[in-house]
This record gives sequence, structure tokens and C-alpha cells, in this order.
Amino acid sequence: MKKEAKKEIISNVHWLPNLLTTASLFSAFYSIMAALDGFYEVACVTIFIAMIFDTLDGRVARMTKSVSDFGAQYDSLADVVSFGVAPAALAYIWALKDFGRFGWLAAFIYLACTALRLARFNAKANVSDKKFFQGLPCPSAAAVVTSLIWVSCKYGFNNIVIIELSLLFICMSVAGLMVSNIGYYSFKDIDLKGKSPYIIGFLNTLLLIAVAIDPPLVLFVVFFIYSLSGLMFTLYKKSVLKRNRRKKHVK
Repeated sequence: MKKEAKKEIISNVHWLPNLLTTASLFSAFYSIMAALDGFYEVACVTIFIAMIFDTLDGRVARMTKSVSDFGAQYDSLADVVSFGVAPAALAYIWALKDFGRFGWLAAFIYLACTALRLARFNAKANVSDKKFFQGLPCPSAAAVVTSLIWVSCKYGFNNIVIIELSLLFICMSVAGLMVSNIGYYSFKDIDLKGKSPYIIGFLNTLLLIAVAIDPPLVLFVVFFIYSLSGLMFTLYKKSVLKRNRRKKHVK
């Protein structure tokens, strides 16, 4: 009887991470509906809510020891909608449609690169370095695109050609970064249960306060810097290697 009760508890636990994944999927669907109705800020917020649920489902699955192949596949399919379809649709409806075929092509390229990024991640899940992601993570790419639209809506930058061109450029840029081989720090080696330096806690507090004061602007700055971090670090490593080769050659 005890074994049967234990199996029933474990099977029920599997519903919790999948429920969070479904919540992420629903948030993305709601974002698309809001964008179609012209509620762009609501559409942006719900994409970030989807990002929160996407972060929680994996952590809850690991905490409850309910990680499964079904959950992993379901999570990836939901991510295609949450961080591919929803941001692409929002960007197109808000501004990219003004560029005609170039606009919908940019939105499609962003969506296709999101799907390719997720497919590569799944294929290399057991062999990749856990400390670094290969290519810009899809949620971060979606955050850059979405937060730019959110900032523009909040400060009344609608229908400004420079902003629309910036969105077009950013969509294409983050799409390329997602399918690139550039390494991005994953933060997975951070021990949340262990002790951390006082300065880290202080900086986290400042970041939370900044987000509370101006969420769209701070989120855009944070994710934009993160999207550049991998590229800058890669260029730095290449410059160091070239410098070391020159020194060896001189010797």
C-alpha cells in the first residue's frame, strides 16, 4: 500500500511543472490576443510573465525530482510559442508590418531562429557545457525585442521611423545570435542555497528597486547588455589568443 501511495504522489507531482509550462503557453497566447487588439503594453507584460513561468517549471521539476522526457519536449514546444511566435507576432503587429515584405520576413527569420536554437539545445542537452549556453538563449532574445516595444509604448515612441528600424535591426541581430556558436553564461552554477558575498545581495536589491521604478527600461538595458556580453567576451578571447600567438612568434 505504501509503494502504491508513493507512486501516486510522484505521478501527481509531474502535473506541477507541466502546469507551469501550460501557464507559460497561455501567457504567450494571451500576449498574441492582446497585440491583435492593440493592447501592446499588456502583450509585453504577458511575455515576461511567460518567462517567469518558464523559469519556474524547470526548477520545480528538478526540486520535486519529476524531470521527464515528456516535460522537456512539452517545455520546448511551449518555448517556441512563448519566445518565438509571441514576440514575432507582437513585433510585426506593432511596427514591422510598416516595412512590407521585409517586415514579415524579419519576423519569420526571428521565429525560425528561435525554433532552430531550441532544436540544437535539445540535441546537445546531454553533451553541452552547463556553465555556458551555445548561442543567445531564446527568453533573453524575446526579452530584448519585447522590452524595446514596452519602452517605446510607455514613452510614446510609437510610429517613429528610427524606433521601427531599430526594432527591425534588433530582431535580425538577436536571431543571428541565437543560432551562433557564441557562448553565454548560464548562471546555472550559482548555488542559491549557499552563502554569497554581501555585495551580491546589495546589487540584487538595487536591481530589484530599479526594476520596480521603471520595469521596461531597466529590463531592456539588462537584457541588451546580456545579449552583447557573449559577443564581447568572444571578441576578447580572440584578441587574447592573437596577442599570445604574436608573443610566441616574437620569441
